Amino acid sequence: MIVTSTFSVALANEAATAHLMADLALLIGPGEVIALSGDLGAGKTAAARALIRYLATDATLEVPSPTFTLAQSYELPAFPLVHADLYRINDASELEEIGLSPLPDGAVALIEWPERAPHALPLDRIDIAFSHRPALGSTARAAEITGHGKAAAVVTRLKALRQFLDNAGYIDARRERMPGDASTRSYARLFDDNGSVILMNSPRRPDGPPIYDGKPYSAAVHLAEDVKPFVAIDNGLRDRGFSAPAIRHFDIDLGFLITEDFGKEGVVEGDPPAPITERYEAATDMLAALHREKLPDTLPLTPQLTYDIPVFDVDAWLVELGLMIEWYLPDRGVNLAPDLRNEFLAMWRTLLEKPAAAPRTWVLRDFHSPNLIWLGERTGILRVGLIDFQDAVLGPATYDLVSLLQDARIDVPESLELTLLSRYIKARRTTEEHFDAASFAELYAIMSAQRNTRLLGTFARLNGRDGKPHYLKHQPRIWTYLTRSLAHPALAGLREWYAAHVPPPVG
Repeated sequence: MIVTSTFSVALANEAATAHLMADLALLIGPGEVIALSGDLGAGKTAAARALIRYLATDATLEVPSPTFTLAQSYELPAFPLVHADLYRINDASELEEIGLSPLPDGAVALIEWPERAPHALPLDRIDIAFSHRPALGSTARAAEITGHGKAAAVVTRLKALRQFLDNAGYIDARRERMPGDASTRSYARLFDDNGSVILMNSPRRPDGPPIYDGKPYSAAVHLAEDVKPFVAIDNGLRDRGFSAPAIRHFDIDLGFLITEDFGKEGVVEGDPPAPITERYEAATDMLAALHREKLPDTLPLTPQLTYDIPVFDVDAWLVELGLMIEWYLPDRGVNLAPDLRNEFLAMWRTLLEKPAAAPRTWVLRDFHSPNLIWLGERTGILRVGLIDFQDAVLGPATYDLVSLLQDARIDVPESLELTLLSRYIKARRTTEEHFDAASFAELYAIMSAQRNTRLLGTFARLNGRDGKPHYLKHQPRIWTYLTRSLAHPALAGLREWYAAHVPPPVG
């Protein structure tokens, strides 16, 4: 028996239709099939156009009706989309001629007049039936949205999202798509007469196979599985005077948040983007200020709940390092024999004893340029806006400094890295008499090698498993950072092992 989920919504005008389709766009991904039905003029093409323009982040994009071309393809930032109109189809066999049988893999299929070829549609799909509502006005429509099979969960979440936005007073706000990240989260900017806010859709992370001592990868390395860590860390940062966004509305159980909008000004500039020195200096100072604080291991979440920040320990680091063996090396044509795998992990386990024994602080974990917003109207370290910290853990201070100064997505010149590393050390030594600069530099090299080894594997996995090849372009940069850290005397043995067994990336 196929599971279904259905709800109806009144649409006062074309803007309301656009809002509905933007909300749906926040929840869908490659492989989704959306069937749009209704009489002539009921609003099918307007809905399709709104969805495509939202996903393209281009309100003026020309989206012609495919009535005569039958199918039109779009290469959108998030995924490809095929917009089809089956009105002129006389037989389902004609779908093969226009590339719709079978439906294209890895794309969203948006199909008008699906009733012309009902047996060609998959069981897992979303149906949206539009109808006129003249009693409510000449532009009024109604939409009945039904999810079938696996898509039923999407429609159930869409209904919940619409209710959340209505309760928060943003159901009529204009939506603007925001780029996502490598997670299951998605974001939109909402505009009303009071300005803009950020909508975060953070569904509970689906568990993968229990292949790491009975745990899925996300649990083994302490990645956030729901929105609770974001809320707890956000409030913890704000309580201590750091610039994290104010949370205006939230539903912890469903994973919906509306937060303050820090804007779009970053800490890099140019093409290709490069660090803005003043802003990287402020970010470095911000980390030094955070690491000087005595920070708790447990934070309040609600009046009844607390959140225990997980420890970034050796076992978690080794699981991350395993991604290089599992994904990067096979991608480069290398399959390690069991004795070499054991040798790799044994070397790393010994190296990681030092950062595991170091004083622990809050490790925000993705402290790099995409997640830092410049708040120029503020002063000092408050100019550094923080937006991504839901995976925060307790660990060594060096980790976030590596994330910043060896940014996986942009080139940080070695001269700037060393200058800012010295700046950080000086800031810590100013207030901490016994701060050991040499030990800190050694820990920095170890965590750099760990993080960059993990990233080589992570980006290979994003390509091979998740169909996201654009991450591969960062691998040569990561290799450069890795080479820098392996030059430290404490990593001499590891440097020799990598030279013998780990080939550099292509490009």
